[in-house]
Amino acid sequence: MGSLKTGSDALFILLGAIMVLAMHAGFAFLELGTVRKKNQVNALVKILTDFGISTLAYFFIGYGIAYGVNFFTDAEQLAQKNGYELIKFFFLLTFAAAIPAIISGGMAERAKFNPQLAATFLLVGFIYPFFEGIAWNHRFGVQSWLQTNFGAEFHDFAGSVVVHAVGGWIALAAVLLLGARRGRYSKEGRISAHPPSSIPFLALGAWILTVGWFGFNVMSAQEIGKISGLVAVNSLMAMVGGTLVALFVGKNDPGFVHNGPLAGLVAVCAGSDVMHPLGALVTGGIAGGLFVWMFTLTQNRWKIDDVLGVWPLHGLCGAWGGIAAGIFGLKALGGLGGVSFMAQMTGTLLGIVIAFGGGFLVYFLLKKTVGIRLSAEEEFNGSDLSIHKITASPERESGW
Repeated sequence: MGSLKTGSDALFILLGAIMVLAMHAGFAFLELGTVRKKNQVNALVKILTDFGISTLAYFFIGYGIAYGVNFFTDAEQLAQKNGYELIKFFFLLTFAAAIPAIISGGMAERAKFNPQLAATFLLVGFIYPFFEGIAWNHRFGVQSWLQTNFGAEFHDFAGSVVVHAVGGWIALAAVLLLGARRGRYSKEGRISAHPPSSIPFLALGAWILTVGWFGFNVMSAQEIGKISGLVAVNSLMAMVGGTLVALFVGKNDPGFVHNGPLAGLVAVCAGSDVMHPLGALVTGGIAGGLFVWMFTLTQNRWKIDDVLGVWPLHGLCGAWGGIAAGIFGLKALGGLGGVSFMAQMTGTLLGIVIAFGGGFLVYFLLKKTVGIRLSAEEEFNGSDLSIHKITASPERESGW
């Protein structure tokens, strides 16, 4: 029975890893559909190569920082318990690799390629696992302090803050240092619209992410005996709430409609295991409205050229999710309890500070040393031709 349990746990978490790995295709197509046609190839290449760099950074450095575990032993040791510890690394790697995938969408269309790969290595190797270890592995005594002072630890079941808020706030630092795309905002205050190049690809990316998210959330239990239908239905309700509110507030805009479910799912990650489904519906609905409102505000009023709106979507909706777990997770509001509003607020703010500070440091150093932005000519030609020497549909441009 013991070997059956370890084998089942290994299969359970492997399926989760595969589902979250598939979400990276969603990141790629969401970006591909949102950027202009001259930057579509770059979107696809970035997500795949960032995953490769993330794997090396997390295997050799990041996983050890977060969990104090390394794999520098013989294969016989690694294969014990059906290789569960290796598969657990694979599962958590797919979360870590979401950080550069999130950032990619904010920096799209004008960022250099190689410096971004360097940033990926530093962020996944050092910045992300530092906070991951605090939140998910009781590193550095922060959780004990929260337990002592607020009666509960910081609760983030599937990463509203650990993954999404951290990725979104790093992206904000990167976008501010990078600057807006040339021609996006004029000195006279005019705004040049850059509509999505492909709504079908944008929608495909959103659907891939949405489906994979049920692996992201449900498999965060990490053992088959801890699987919870509550997590699945809460994820569903938050997704629906985000979709419908984004539809209404966004006035039927397809970009908002397809980002709505993502906003809801980002927000419900933290408390999906402790909320009532109605609390999850409200959490997702608020996230859907928050994304539409803040995307519009950042792009049009504050003139922050965050191409995919990753700061509103992941940074702000992720932070809201961390806080919402401390509201709708309370027994008084139908939740399972065991959470504290002040612990959630404190943990969320700590994640934001580490992410924005760490992200600003990494991109500032890269900007001052090797530069992080394409030249005006390269940006005009598009990152596809400038970096990869081919466009998404070259036969249309060759005169054949």
